[in-house]
Amino acid sequence: MATSIFEAKLQDSLSDIRERIARAAEKSGRDPNDITLVGVTKSYSLDVVYAALANGIFDLGENRVEELIKKSDTVSHKCVRWHMIGHVQGRKSSNLIGVAGLVHSVDSIRLAQRLSKAAEKADIKQPVLIQVNTSGEGTKGGFQGDEIEKDLKIILGLQGLEVRGLMTMAPFTDDEIILRKTFRGAREIHNKLQHLEEYFGEDLSMGMTNDFEIAIEEGSTMIRLGTALFGKRKV
Repeated sequence: MATSIFEAKLQDSLSDIRERIARAAEKSGRDPNDITLVGVTKSYSLDVVYAALANGIFDLGENRVEELIKKSDTVSHKCVRWHMIGHVQGRKSSNLIGVAGLVHSVDSIRLAQRLSKAAEKADIKQPVLIQVNTSGEGTKGGFQGDEIEKDLKIILGLQGLEVRGLMTMAPFTDDEIILRKTFRGAREIHNKLQHLEEYFGEDLSMGMTNDFEIAIEEGSTMIRLGTALFGKRKV
């Protein structure tokens, strides 16, 4: 019964979200089908996961390694792709190899090296995004400053990783100027890296519940939505 309630709620919210994605994409002259919607199921029950899958949302995001592993072990849907969107502690990084379809939050060279080593041991290439801090906030992780391109080239040389693009997080604000500056900064770095052979940069993950439309207008190819889709989490 719980699942059907979540499914009905999600059908209503998803219709609105799809319309908003389409309008934002149209403003920037883009195809809304090129925008990947990641349903952020962190801290929600499995009922929400099943509701998402029933409504065609197969990209699901978690911010804790343990929760991602637990849900991936339980949910056997062949189409689901799990996204690790939160900070990854180095000692837990190897657990993500072959389980997370995409790790969004590679925020240090050391973490990248650990992931690469574990991936090489498993004889696979782990898809990742490099997290950049273009807001300048000290509370957010990610590469920033004049050394970004130099640091990213080091990561691009790691044999166990396939760098699919960049991720960034904007400040929690309604100031459109600040939001656009943050997203535009990530897009500009993304564009500069396109000439590097090792950079398989197709993804630009930016935009959450409060700012995803602006993110899309500024070039996002992947948005991460939780409460906008599923409602408030129970604390």
